[in-house]
Amino acid sequence: MSDDVTTEEPVHRLLGLTDHEYESIEGILERAPSDAELAMYSVMWSEHCSYKSSRPHLGRFPSQAPWVVVGPGENAGVVDIGDGWLAALRIESHNHPSFVEPYQGAATGVGGILRDVFTMGARPIALWNQIRFGSLDHPHTRYLFSGVVAGIAGYGNAVGVPTLGGEIAFDPVYAGNPLVNVMCLGVLKRDQLVLGTAGEEGSIAVLLGNATGRDGIGGASVLASASFDEDSGTKRPSVQVGDPFEEKKLIEACLELYEKGLVVGVQDLGAAGLSCAVSEPAARADMGMDVDLGAVHTREPDMTAPELLMSESQERMMAFVAPERLDEVLAVAKKWEIDAAVVGTVRTGGTLTIRHDGEVVAEMPAASLSEDAPVYDRPLGEPHWLENVWDNTMQLMRPPSIDEALLRLLDDPSIGDPKWAYEQYDHMLFLNTVVGPGHDGSLVRVKGTRKGLAVSTDGNGRQCYLDPRRGGARLVYEAALNVALTGAEPIAVVDNLNFGNPEKPEVMWQFRETIEGISEACEMLSTPVVGGNVSFYNETEGNDIYPTPVVGLLGLADPMPESPPRLDRAAEGMEVWLIGPPGARNLAGSAFEQVIAGHVGGRPDAPDAFMAQGVIEVAIENAKQGLAPAVHDLSDGGFAVALAEMCIASGVGATVDFSDWIGLFAENPHRFIAAVPPEHADALQAIADHYDVPVTRKGHFGGDEIRFDNGGPESTSVSLEQATATWQGAIPRRMG
Repeated sequence: MSDDVTTEEPVHRLLGLTDHEYESIEGILERAPSDAELAMYSVMWSEHCSYKSSRPHLGRFPSQAPWVVVGPGENAGVVDIGDGWLAALRIESHNHPSFVEPYQGAATGVGGILRDVFTMGARPIALWNQIRFGSLDHPHTRYLFSGVVAGIAGYGNAVGVPTLGGEIAFDPVYAGNPLVNVMCLGVLKRDQLVLGTAGEEGSIAVLLGNATGRDGIGGASVLASASFDEDSGTKRPSVQVGDPFEEKKLIEACLELYEKGLVVGVQDLGAAGLSCAVSEPAARADMGMDVDLGAVHTREPDMTAPELLMSESQERMMAFVAPERLDEVLAVAKKWEIDAAVVGTVRTGGTLTIRHDGEVVAEMPAASLSEDAPVYDRPLGEPHWLENVWDNTMQLMRPPSIDEALLRLLDDPSIGDPKWAYEQYDHMLFLNTVVGPGHDGSLVRVKGTRKGLAVSTDGNGRQCYLDPRRGGARLVYEAALNVALTGAEPIAVVDNLNFGNPEKPEVMWQFRETIEGISEACEMLSTPVVGGNVSFYNETEGNDIYPTPVVGLLGLADPMPESPPRLDRAAEGMEVWLIGPPGARNLAGSAFEQVIAGHVGGRPDAPDAFMAQGVIEVAIENAKQGLAPAVHDLSDGGFAVALAEMCIASGVGATVDFSDWIGLFAENPHRFIAAVPPEHADALQAIADHYDVPVTRKGHFGGDEIRFDNGGPESTSVSLEQATATWQGAIPRRMG
């Protein structure tokens, strides 16, 4: 680069590389890079692919346990669930693509997470999603929300994997930057496990699946590594286009390859496309590779080498095959009617050599694309406004009308019935779903065994904004309690860390604090983090989203309870129990604070690790012994909303005592409601006493209204019919 002023932006900057990174590439190559090489480094060194701002902090996560088979660094985490069975799990974000093109952005997010899981040799058995948008009263939010839900449904239903749960939230902070996080769970036998390695010298690289096009060039890798601005709409061509029917064939073909032992390694072509699929497996094997781009099957004419290397066209996998098994691999591909092309050969020496039309267009150390990616120890600092936010507690001129507050909360689309979305998803595929959408945790049986796998995905941006360490820890405890309510022991965590611009010290401080909180909780629960994803630059026009970590927690029930508790099994005559700490009075970051008071401030209470463990054990024992058939975690809206949701789901009213209206809406952690038959009361009380967990008997179920009684004029009630209509209509009436 000369010092002369030019009117054109240098190519490396257009590709998202800094001047310093360009100089590093020149140092690695000992020459100026070609256009193809710049293309490869730009996608592999992007924030989305290289984790260059987050890597200094991610090592804090506890990732070791005797049951961890594959931890962070592979396509998906894998844990041992006993008797020769493994579970693979992964969570990913498609935030930026879903803002630009909501249907395809969300659909290809589903497709990508499925490939991450079946790349490991697992059959995907279930999906979850965590989606967040601005106010649903805004027409553009309705467009985004509708498109994302349709994309998730269109891909998941067509490919044949059920969607079992998730979370929907609406908040103005996500208006310009929605969040679309997707989690997938798969199961496999131990001898089916496949890793993303290129194998030994002479292994053949076979590109399987869809033809390569120009869709997705710079899609997840570059688009997700920069902030949004007013020109983001022009990036629509950078969003990948999905084909779920091609993915279904690819799944079945790959599973047959694994079953027959025909591959030595497999790599998904997701973000960074072919650049990732040839470099990372070679680097893991300490090998190099000769690659011929002319062999890549394309669906568009005259694609250049950089385009072929950057394309993120969907439904593609790279299989590494011993030469003597090549014909068998090609035969399997033909059987499932998917394209297959030999595109490379593994070589010793560690050099990646790429040819196009007979000419060498790129040559570099394979490991340099991943292992030599820059690492930025970015400045971090506690936000200057934080103490003011903590001091800015909610002030009410007078206590609220409890019945009106409850109805307003039930009408909030973040709390209201999510059925508008999840009824578009098929959640009964495979017929293994035991507890599906609408409950605290999902539960799915492992076919052919007595095992059940439970999953809960949880996020809370408001609480993490107010205190990211406490908020991060509380998410882990909440997710653990949700799976425990089904009878499952927490065994593994994956996380999706959605944050603003990492170049801002306060964002990096929030990031570091969140990781500390998640790590502390996982250590207390002996629940390792086996994988995850970081999504930075979630800001629009300089405005960052709330720090929004999402935790996906896997639990194992072995054996699975014959009749796991559910939200909808409360009945007349059962007692209303609050299990967990009584006397909750903290409204900081609560739904009440935002919806009723129009305020976000104060500081959420810190979690109590020992109480959390005790409450989790009580929930597990309750499910195992079949004592309380209906249970519900207390989260958004506190006790009042949790009770109303249980009453609505069960079709029965309730009468409960209260002494302080704040306790009805506070969201303090480690608490759940149980509907307890009188004949089981002594047994459940004994379990709670054993684990030193407080129990408060609040009232009973029955009648056709939800009544809050303190013996004074504040006593009030809401008819079950009105509560149900309000809750069920929260989303549909805004969607028209």
